[in-house]
Amino acid sequence: MSRQFVTEAVMMAIYGQLLISSSPVEYIVPYTTVMELYELRDSDDPLMNRPDDDKHVKLKIGELIAYFEEPLNAKKINRCLAVPWAKSSGILLGGQSKITIINSMDTAVYGETFDPIETELLLSSQREKVPILTDQFELIQRIIEGGVPVQVYDIDDFDFAMEEETFRNSH
Repeated sequence: MSRQFVTEAVMMAIYGQLLISSSPVEYIVPYTTVMELYELRDSDDPLMNRPDDDKHVKLKIGELIAYFEEPLNAKKINRCLAVPWAKSSGILLGGQSKITIINSMDTAVYGETFDPIETELLLSSQREKVPILTDQFELIQRIIEGGVPVQVYDIDDFDFAMEEETFRNSH
């Protein structure tokens, strides 16, 4: 059984280690975060602190967009867009990694505290009963302070999160 996380599509471009996991992992990604990739790629605003890192990440974002636009992958993604909360079939991202796009809907449940994409991450996590994986420390703080009923991992704890699930399943 693969470990599952809800995360943003851009995490696949920024953190390459997510694609080379030593055990099976599935990333459930809200469709709006896939669409956000186009904005991030075309923006003049830097995503990373160092110019060479920023250039590399934007190149990886372009590669990820191109991969999602390949006919078979685009067909999988488009199938889930007709129905709210529908999920695509898995799109392989590496030997042990796959991504599933979810057509999540921002119902403004957390409107004041969380932006629309954060809300979709929270709702997807609750609906699918899987933890969120993020690099946004402030988001993690707001989830904890707000008592939002989801499990969340910092991306730096990815290996721990993978091990924790393996441990749970073996006991």
